Amino acid sequence: MSRRRVVITGMGCVSPVGNTVDEAWNTVKNGESGIGTISLFDSSALKVHIAGEVKNFDVERYGIDHRAIRKMARFSQFLLAASAQAIDDAGYTKDTLKSEKIGLMVGCCLGGMDVAEEGFVKYFDSAFGPDRLPPLTTPMMISNEAAANVNLYYGLQGLSWTLNTACASGTDAIGLAADLIRSGRLDMALSGGTESAINGFTVGTFTALQALSIKRNDEPKKASRPFDKDRDGFVLSEGSAVLMLEELEHAKKRGAKIYAEIAGFGSSNDAYHITAPLKDGSGAALAMKEALSDAGLQPTDVQYYNAHGTSTKANDKGESAMLKLVFAEHAKKLKISSTKSMTGHLVGAAGAIEALFCVKTITDGFIAPTINLDAPDIENGCDLDYVPNKGVACAVDVAASASLGFGGHNGALILKRYVD
Repeated sequence: MSRRRVVITGMGCVSPVGNTVDEAWNTVKNGESGIGTISLFDSSALKVHIAGEVKNFDVERYGIDHRAIRKMARFSQFLLAASAQAIDDAGYTKDTLKSEKIGLMVGCCLGGMDVAEEGFVKYFDSAFGPDRLPPLTTPMMISNEAAANVNLYYGLQGLSWTLNTACASGTDAIGLAADLIRSGRLDMALSGGTESAINGFTVGTFTALQALSIKRNDEPKKASRPFDKDRDGFVLSEGSAVLMLEELEHAKKRGAKIYAEIAGFGSSNDAYHITAPLKDGSGAALAMKEALSDAGLQPTDVQYYNAHGTSTKANDKGESAMLKLVFAEHAKKLKISSTKSMTGHLVGAAGAIEALFCVKTITDGFIAPTINLDAPDIENGCDLDYVPNKGVACAVDVAASASLGFGGHNGALILKRYVD
């Protein structure tokens, strides 16, 4: 019996480069950065003053009551907005969606860190103390509450999981959702990721870890520079991206438009270090090889790879090594770009927005660039075609994306042009 096929029928996005799919795609397509000076809090006491903030965001535009919004952390609002876009794009309404065999699979790494920080401040403030903590601190803070708010708003009572595999969360959520549809447990799934952790505590802890860029506070748009020899860390960002995944025959029966197909998914763990990736890329290579095998494709079938490309010394070197392990000589022919050069790092939502950009690459026949790539770090193995600084028109039938997270988590997706 042939395997159930999974296609993408709707997409939604809230991000530093735009609050709709078209706005975000056009921004990265044109090589424009969404990184700027932090406005969400006073960063003057820190070494880092830049981030990828979502701008001009208004969740009320989606018809959500302001009283409900007051009970949601920012990361929950992002997921609800992106989900609303994907649902509408797929041709569903709040009423028609309830009758479907649908689940919700969300990647989220950090959760409501802004809510947690506010709670800690009040807890240790003698004017407040533990007896005056806001009662909704915990339900607004914990990472599953974003999905819970989508379920509440749409009345969805099916499977609802929140997955945390660090920076691989969004990729793994999409892959696992596709597997659930293949198995027959679901006919449809809203899947993606969400994150909002631009606050003093989170920026401070990542800075202490020496993970963030600190050299370009005066040039924020130039700070995220994957594969460039002058890179000095990633830029923390926020946002959400959601895909509507659907079993092919179910989509065809209702006449849905189909953007692309989820062809393969792979996952692995480095079992090496709590934050650093394997230097030779062998752990991530296991995930990518598994994804290719799952898709029934050869490495030479892939034309484009959306890189994890964080702009850290360790990631970019290890990821380039991974590509050479998996794709061998074909790695030199592969078009590769890191859209994090423009979006920054959305952490648990990173893999989801990068999967969305892979879909747009396939449908539009255009590869977004890696900006700020002025001098590739060739001495450390960053010697592939990273599409520097200017995007290129290119027919793409198969795209791959990988996400590599703290704790050694690796997730990989293969997306391909839909052919009946």
